[in-house]
This record gives sequence, structure tokens and C-alpha cells, in this order.
Amino acid sequence: MKKFGFLSHLDMNLYLFRGAIMKELLRRGHKVYAICPEGEKNQALREMGCEVINYRIDRKGLNPFSERKAIESIYHAIRDLHIDILHTFTAKPNIYGTFAARRAGIPVVLNLVEGLGSFYTKDTLRNVIIRNIMERLYKKAFALSDGCVFVNSSDPEYMIRKKIIPREKVKIITSVGVNTEKFSMDNYSQEKLLEIKRKLGYEGKSVILMVARAIWDKGVAEYYEAAEQLSSRYKDCVFLLVGGTDEGNPTCASETFLQEGRVHWLGHRDDIADITAISDIYVLPSYREGLPATLMEASAMAKPIVATDTFGCKDVVEDGVNGFLVPVRDGRRLGEKIEVLINDIPLRKEMGARGREKALRIFDVRKVVAQYLDYYQKFL
Repeated sequence: MKKFGFLSHLDMNLYLFRGAIMKELLRRGHKVYAICPEGEKNQALREMGCEVINYRIDRKGLNPFSERKAIESIYHAIRDLHIDILHTFTAKPNIYGTFAARRAGIPVVLNLVEGLGSFYTKDTLRNVIIRNIMERLYKKAFALSDGCVFVNSSDPEYMIRKKIIPREKVKIITSVGVNTEKFSMDNYSQEKLLEIKRKLGYEGKSVILMVARAIWDKGVAEYYEAAEQLSSRYKDCVFLLVGGTDEGNPTCASETFLQEGRVHWLGHRDDIADITAISDIYVLPSYREGLPATLMEASAMAKPIVATDTFGCKDVVEDGVNGFLVPVRDGRRLGEKIEVLINDIPLRKEMGARGREKALRIFDVRKVVAQYLDYYQKFL
């Protein structure tokens, strides 16, 4: 039996995106620690079989004193666990967790970078300063860790080019995987789809769907612009946005904006598979991504996608094959490609089928979990 630690700044991150890996390790008889702040998914992680270890961290803070306290908090949380492999996720746990783990004597430390984040979407003075700080810290952390998983090829190439990480420490595992059995149209009869639409009040409507946090960097403004230009011409179409706000995020859209446009904002929902099932066209005009789980879920459910030609999105969507790619921050082009799919049902079905095939071939969670276990074995 080996001891594995999974460190994140959110218990939700571990539950949603690392759950399949953690469950398989537990099934194989290993000890798994979920190391995260207190949160609503702590109990769910315990029920999964993990031992939950809490620590304190300010997700948004930049105060050096507070950041040092975060490193101390992680160190005290992990020092007596005798972990064999610590895997860290998201920027602060990657950096601070690596510093704390080396101090605690943990023999193997692995990081995971799912995307470089919103500080890379605009070259404002603040973003440039924060990027420089993060990259210096990442360089120190990568020098101490044993390896780092990236979910796309663009982000590691950037970091290698800037000499932040040596190429030999890079491992690319495309995505955290998608449950292609749960996210499958085989689970939905026509009667069930009609029932879901009826409950939501969208009976007889074609559904265009975007699932993302309601922040500007996800392309919310461009989606609303596209809905504005199309809604008057296509009365039988409804534009949906599913996703909560993130008040601590400086790019968070206001509730006033979200409620006033032609888009029906549904807020956070837990029935994403059902909402995706009733959609006809799936949209994600994000400015930058790691590798978005929502696009993999849409692909698994055979939905044609309109997304932006940017990091992460283009790893899922092949332009003209399983969807369309449009320029970042271009609501007009976004609307044009959505309109093509509104008017071409055979093309929607063809693109959707190709997306499902790609999801089964590349993104299926069982294949992804197997890659992680092989990677861990390399260090054991």
C-alpha cells in the first residue's frame, strides 16, 4: 500500500476533476488523502473513502505575509502523513505545496497545470507584473518537484521556451477525462428529452447552450452579443447560459448584465448532463483554457460546438470536423457560425457524431485514469 496526497485550493476541484483517479487508487488498496480547505464537498470526499486534511489558503490574496502563512498551513497539514506521492493542482497549491512538501520530506512531488489562467488573457500592467511573479515562483517550484502534468501542448511549450521548466519534467495527459457513459445520448429517450424541456419551459425550442462561470474571460459578452444578433431572426431558438458568478474574480460579470440580455441565465446547476442533452448547439467563446471539461462533455454527448480558436478549446474542437473555431473576442463571427448550425441540421448531426467518436477515443475517463496510474508508477 502506498500513500497518495491530492492537494488543491478547493475541495470541489478534487471531487469533480480528481475523483476518478482517487477512486481507482482506493480500489487498488492505496491510502488517499484529500488535502484542501473546508468546503461543501469535504463530506463527499470522505464518503468516497479519502481521508480529508484541511488547511487554510486565500485563493485570491497576493499579500506576501498571507502567502507565507499558506505555505506554513500546508506544511503543518502534510508533515506527519508520510505521503509517498503528493500531486498538486492549480497555481498556488502547485507552488506553495511543492515548497511545503520538500520541507516535509515527501519523496515524490508532482504538479498539474490545467491552464495559465486569466492573467494571460490581457497584457495589462497588473497582469504582466503578476505573470512575472508567478513564473519566477513556478520556476523555483519546478526545480524542486519531480514532474508536471499539462493538459494541452501549448502551455508547456510556452514554459519550456521561457526556461521555466525543463522539457524532461513535462508530461502531457490530455484532460482529466470525461465519463462517456454518463455523458451519452444513449441515456435519453425522446420522451425524457421532452420532459426535461417541459420542466424548464423550453418545449418546442432549439437550444443553444453555454456552460461556464459567468466571467468575461469565458466570452460571456461575446455570447450575449451573438444572442442579440440572432434572437430576433430565430424565434424558435433559446440561448442558455449555465454557470454561477465568481464574486472574488475581477472579471466576474454582474448579475444585472446577466439578467438583462437575450440569454436565459440559469446560474449554477447540478444537472449538467440533462441540460447538455437537450441542447442542439454548444458554445464556448473563452479567451483561454487549459482543456475545458465542458467541451469534452458536449463532445461525448454528440453536440456540435462553436468555440474560440485558442489554447485548450482547439484541443477539443477541430474546425469544420466536430464544430467551428472562431477568433477570440469576436461576437459577430461567433453568431455567424452558430447561425450556420441553426440552419443545417444534417451538419449538426455529422459534427456531433465526430465529436462523440473523438471523446471515446481520447477523452474517456478510463483511458485518462490509466495514464495517470502509469505516470505514478514511474516514480514508485
